[in-house]
Amino acid sequence: MAKAASGRSVYDAVGGQAFFDQLVDRFYDGVADDPLLRPLYPEDLRPARRRLAGFLAQYWGGPPLYSAERGHPRLRMRHAPFEIGAAERDAWMGHMLVALDAAEVPDDIRAAMVDYFESAATHLINKQPPAPPPGYWRIP
Repeated sequence: MAKAASGRSVYDAVGGQAFFDQLVDRFYDGVADDPLLRPLYPEDLRPARRRLAGFLAQYWGGPPLYSAERGHPRLRMRHAPFEIGAAERDAWMGHMLVALDAAEVPDDIRAAMVDYFESAATHLINKQPPAPPPGYWRIP
Protein backbone atom coordinates (compact mmCIF):
# COMPACT_ATOMS: atom_id res chain seq x y z
CA MET A 1 0.00 0.00 0.00
CA ALA A 2 1.35 3.40 -0.95
CA LYS A 3 1.66 6.00 1.76
CA ALA A 4 1.19 9.74 1.44
CA ALA A 5 3.98 12.10 2.55
CA SER A 6 2.13 12.38 5.87
CA GLY A 7 2.62 8.63 6.46
CA ARG A 8 -1.11 7.96 6.22
CA SER A 9 -2.53 5.70 3.56
CA VAL A 10 -3.44 7.43 0.32
CA TYR A 11 -7.03 6.34 0.97
CA ASP A 12 -7.08 8.27 4.25
CA ALA A 13 -5.09 11.23 2.89
CA VAL A 14 -7.58 11.85 0.05
CA GLY A 15 -10.68 11.52 2.22
CA GLY A 16 -11.69 7.90 1.77
CA GLN A 17 -14.18 6.23 -0.52
CA ALA A 18 -15.86 9.46 -1.64
CA PHE A 19 -12.64 10.53 -3.40
CA PHE A 20 -12.48 7.31 -5.41
CA ASP A 21 -16.18 7.42 -6.25
CA GLN A 22 -15.77 10.96 -7.61
CA LEU A 23 -12.54 10.14 -9.46
CA VAL A 24 -14.16 7.16 -11.16
CA ASP A 25 -17.33 9.11 -11.98
CA ARG A 26 -15.25 11.79 -13.74
CA PHE A 27 -13.26 9.09 -15.54
CA TYR A 28 -16.35 7.28 -16.81
CA ASP A 29 -17.96 10.57 -17.83
CA GLY A 30 -15.13 10.80 -20.37
CA VAL A 31 -15.30 7.14 -21.37
CA ALA A 32 -19.05 7.42 -21.99
CA ASP A 33 -18.40 9.66 -25.01
CA ASP A 34 -15.16 8.09 -26.24
CA PRO A 35 -15.60 6.37 -29.63
CA LEU A 36 -12.59 4.10 -29.05
CA LEU A 37 -13.26 3.01 -25.47
CA ARG A 38 -17.04 3.07 -25.19
CA PRO A 39 -17.54 -0.13 -27.26
CA LEU A 40 -15.38 -2.03 -24.75
CA TYR A 41 -17.88 -1.44 -21.95
CA PRO A 42 -21.41 -2.70 -21.35
CA GLU A 43 -24.34 -0.38 -21.98
CA ASP A 44 -24.84 0.22 -18.26
CA LEU A 45 -21.64 1.71 -16.82
CA ARG A 46 -22.83 1.69 -13.20
CA PRO A 47 -21.40 -1.75 -12.30
CA ALA A 48 -18.06 -0.87 -13.90
CA ARG A 49 -17.97 2.41 -11.98
CA ARG A 50 -18.63 0.63 -8.69
CA ARG A 51 -16.01 -2.05 -9.33
CA LEU A 52 -13.26 0.38 -10.37
CA ALA A 53 -13.94 2.70 -7.42
CA GLY A 54 -13.86 -0.26 -5.06
CA PHE A 55 -10.68 -1.65 -6.55
CA LEU A 56 -8.86 1.69 -6.45
CA ALA A 57 -9.99 2.41 -2.89
CA GLN A 58 -8.69 -0.98 -1.76
CA TYR A 59 -5.44 -0.63 -3.71
CA TRP A 60 -4.70 2.73 -2.12
CA GLY A 61 -5.27 1.52 1.45
CA GLY A 62 -9.03 1.34 1.92
CA PRO A 63 -10.98 -1.62 3.26
CA PRO A 64 -10.69 -4.87 1.24
CA LEU A 65 -14.30 -4.76 0.06
CA TYR A 66 -13.39 -5.31 -3.59
CA SER A 67 -11.56 -8.56 -2.82
CA ALA A 68 -14.31 -9.70 -0.47
CA GLU A 69 -16.80 -9.36 -3.31
CA ARG A 70 -14.73 -10.31 -6.36
CA GLY A 71 -11.66 -12.18 -5.10
CA HIS A 72 -8.15 -11.40 -6.30
CA PRO A 73 -8.20 -8.52 -8.80
CA ARG A 74 -6.55 -10.55 -11.62
CA LEU A 75 -6.60 -7.44 -13.80
CA ARG A 76 -4.97 -8.99 -16.85
CA MET A 77 -7.29 -12.00 -16.81
CA ARG A 78 -10.41 -9.85 -16.36
CA HIS A 79 -9.40 -7.64 -19.30
CA ALA A 80 -8.25 -10.46 -21.60
CA PRO A 81 -11.52 -10.65 -23.57
CA PHE A 82 -11.06 -7.06 -24.74
CA GLU A 83 -8.57 -5.99 -27.40
CA ILE A 84 -6.40 -3.42 -25.70
CA GLY A 85 -3.62 -1.82 -27.70
CA ALA A 86 -1.52 1.30 -27.25
CA ALA A 87 -4.35 3.51 -28.55
CA GLU A 88 -6.80 2.12 -25.99
CA ARG A 89 -4.22 2.47 -23.23
CA ASP A 90 -3.54 6.08 -24.23
CA ALA A 91 -7.26 6.93 -24.36
CA TRP A 92 -7.81 5.31 -20.95
CA MET A 93 -4.88 7.23 -19.50
CA GLY A 94 -6.13 10.48 -21.00
CA HIS A 95 -9.50 10.16 -19.29
CA MET A 96 -7.92 9.10 -16.01
CA LEU A 97 -5.51 12.05 -16.06
CA VAL A 98 -8.36 14.49 -16.68
CA ALA A 99 -10.26 12.94 -13.77
CA LEU A 100 -7.19 13.04 -11.54
CA ASP A 101 -6.37 16.64 -12.43
CA ALA A 102 -9.89 17.67 -11.43
CA ALA A 103 -9.34 16.04 -8.04
CA GLU A 104 -6.60 18.48 -6.99
CA VAL A 105 -4.59 15.99 -4.94
CA PRO A 106 -1.17 16.73 -3.44
CA ASP A 107 1.72 16.36 -5.90
CA ASP A 108 3.17 13.26 -4.21
CA ILE A 109 -0.15 11.44 -4.35
CA ARG A 110 -0.80 12.51 -7.94
CA ALA A 111 2.66 11.28 -8.98
CA ALA A 112 2.13 7.91 -7.28
CA MET A 113 -1.29 7.50 -8.90
CA VAL A 114 -0.02 8.45 -12.36
CA ASP A 115 2.84 5.96 -12.03
CA TYR A 116 0.44 3.22 -10.99
CA PHE A 117 -2.12 4.00 -13.71
CA GLU A 118 0.57 4.09 -16.42
CA SER A 119 2.04 0.80 -15.25
CA ALA A 120 -1.33 -0.97 -14.93
CA ALA A 121 -2.69 0.36 -18.22
CA THR A 122 0.45 -0.69 -20.08
CA HIS A 123 0.36 -4.13 -18.43
CA LEU A 124 -3.15 -4.68 -19.84
CA ILE A 125 -2.07 -4.24 -23.48
CA ASN A 126 -2.85 -7.50 -25.25
CA LYS A 127 -3.08 -6.34 -28.88
CA GLN A 128 0.17 -5.77 -30.68
CA PRO A 129 0.56 -3.59 -33.77
CA PRO A 130 0.67 -5.43 -37.09
CA ALA A 131 4.01 -6.96 -37.98
CA PRO A 132 6.00 -5.13 -40.64
CA PRO A 133 6.12 -6.80 -44.05
CA PRO A 134 8.98 -9.27 -44.61
CA GLY A 135 12.18 -7.56 -45.66
CA TYR A 136 11.01 -4.04 -44.74
CA TRP A 137 14.34 -3.39 -43.06
CA ARG A 138 16.47 -4.22 -46.09
CA ILE A 139 18.52 -1.43 -47.59
CA PRO A 140 17.88 -1.09 -51.35
